[in-house]
Amino acid sequence: MTGHPIKGRGALDNPDNRFDSHTREAVDDGWGSLGALENPARELVRDASRSVIARNDSPDVPFRQSINPYRGCEHGCVYCFARPTHAYLGYSPGLDFETRLHYKPDAAELLRRELAAPGYRCAPIALGVNTDAYQPLERQLGITRSVLEVLLATRHPLSIITKGALIERDLDLLRPLAEQGLVQVMVSLTTLDAPLARRMEPRAASPARRQQVIRTLSDAGIPVGVLMAPLIPFLNDHEIQPLLAAAREAGARQAGYVLLRLPHEVHGLFEDWLQAHYPQRAGRVMQRIRDCRNGRANDSRFGHRMRGEGVFADLIARRFRQAAQRLGFPGMPALRDDLFEPPAGAATQLELFAG
Repeated sequence: MTGHPIKGRGALDNPDNRFDSHTREAVDDGWGSLGALENPARELVRDASRSVIARNDSPDVPFRQSINPYRGCEHGCVYCFARPTHAYLGYSPGLDFETRLHYKPDAAELLRRELAAPGYRCAPIALGVNTDAYQPLERQLGITRSVLEVLLATRHPLSIITKGALIERDLDLLRPLAEQGLVQVMVSLTTLDAPLARRMEPRAASPARRQQVIRTLSDAGIPVGVLMAPLIPFLNDHEIQPLLAAAREAGARQAGYVLLRLPHEVHGLFEDWLQAHYPQRAGRVMQRIRDCRNGRANDSRFGHRMRGEGVFADLIARRFRQAAQRLGFPGMPALRDDLFEPPAGAATQLELFAG
């Protein structure tokens, strides 16, 4: 059942955790009590993780290591593919994902320890892939900045994906990283339509502000690209050409996209959001998604989940590729991995015995 929009939130509801042994269903008792949910307050939870570097072997992503300083995200993007991961914490992927936020205060120290391990092999680390490393909470806690300080001190390569303007705060760290060929940034710019962005990504930086972030990074000599993620048929796919043109004019060197993904609970959350905000086109959007997902709302297969398949998916890919070629994106310089130095003072096993 479609809920009611909540100011500053992307999800309309807080669906049950799929791992719960029971489910709940709202029932209208005739007293008018079945209305909009109250806007939940933000709740911070200290994360007790004993490691900070996550590893993957997915052929669909260009990195093997990543760090997420936060779990859950205040930006509240209704389409976020990471929402279902909140179920592993015992929460709902709905409003809980936007308000019950885990943070890793020891991220920098854990990172030093892992980089100092004798068996560690340097490879680029992607920062903020699951949830944005520059979400509003970062302004208060500064965990992402502390991670950057470690990576700069050890001359370790990294990439960043963000839709947060707070990244400009860390130019003093990003510049020296860029000068050594150690950093790339992709700014997620989903739409140029401010009202659409406000509904779809309620607490992220505005489209105009994100274009300014691209310009600021580019002017500072930091390799920056644009990521149109997600690309949603009948909602923002008509913006491919103007969005890429705006990003290129601002200094973006590379462009990429991801077709909307609807894993687990994201499917229901997104459909409810569509019915609440764009009821006339909701059916068309979902049908075209299924056309690109082999008749389903989601396809998790490697090689298909990012781009889809079929006539319409191929058409989107061709339109995007041609637009990017016409605009002449020069591409990103390769990240260097030959400058890495383990954290200062890190003792090796041999040094421990030598004392």
